[in-house]
Amino acid sequence: MKKSVILGALTVAGLAAGAASAATLDDVRARGKLNCGVTTGLTGFAAPDANGVWEGFDVGVCRAVAAAVLGDATAVEFVPTTGQTRFTALASGEVDMLARNTTWTFSRDVDLKFEFTGINYYDGQGFIVPRSLGVSSAKDLDGATVCIQTGTTTELNLADFFRANNISYEPVPIETNAEGQQLYLAGSCDTYTTDASGLAATRATFENPGDHVILPEIISKEPLGPLVRHGDNEWGDIVRWTLNALVSAEELGVTSANVAELAAGPTGNPEVNRLLGTEGELGAMLGLEADWAVKAIAAGGNYGELFETNIGENTPIGLARGLNAQWTEGGLIYSPPFR
Repeated sequence: MKKSVILGALTVAGLAAGAASAATLDDVRARGKLNCGVTTGLTGFAAPDANGVWEGFDVGVCRAVAAAVLGDATAVEFVPTTGQTRFTALASGEVDMLARNTTWTFSRDVDLKFEFTGINYYDGQGFIVPRSLGVSSAKDLDGATVCIQTGTTTELNLADFFRANNISYEPVPIETNAEGQQLYLAGSCDTYTTDASGLAATRATFENPGDHVILPEIISKEPLGPLVRHGDNEWGDIVRWTLNALVSAEELGVTSANVAELAAGPTGNPEVNRLLGTEGELGAMLGLEADWAVKAIAAGGNYGELFETNIGENTPIGLARGLNAQWTEGGLIYSPPFR
């Protein structure tokens, strides 16, 4: 649900070159809101609640950027995009950034002329099956029907895995996660494959989640993160360092609950002071107010807070931190220094 390369690279690259000629920061300020591309709906990551208010882990990144730039975490227009439409939306300028389970790959970074601004979730492609199927390994899926989202490299990963293991499958094309969930639960496919985090999020919405098993095989690397267009380095820096601010805040013990108090005056930690703008001129370097990171952190919490609130072990999705733990805890989450 993150990896479309169906669109012609030249078309997307041409759109990106034109859209990036204007300063995105100026556009966002003039508009008074951030246009953020998200998925069409994935519980825990990006989905509207019963009142139509978007919430989730990726939504939190959008709100943090809006808070940093506009001082208002609610000043976001969420634009739902599919695997097929997301890159056109970004390249054409319909959205200012994407925060929707998109994998950082060579071709997207170089050929499609996008700039990934970091990784906010380390993932990999997996499979979900009904427990009643009696399957314990993806290698036992010979001849299975597989729900697979079109316009994604998930298709390529799937083909590679089955070919490498000398087994066959029949693809059942889908366009959105909601469609995949519906067909899978209706028995139209034996298994559904996408990012393991997406499978966990999808299973959490089932009436009987325990009746479904996520198989142990992870068949790919899927580093997910926000992205912007090539050609506007200032905007890329803002999105990149907003994400870094959330990551560093967790490492430094800065939370949504204590950020205002810590920002009231210099602390004994110079890194905290620079992050929160009570020391140095980092905000000015970005073209933002000195307290830009304070606003970003206050919007929804630091990286760990966003994780635990939306997709962590105490939520129905129940994801462990794993690779997405801080580097100090054995994970891969790590921010360059604020200095």
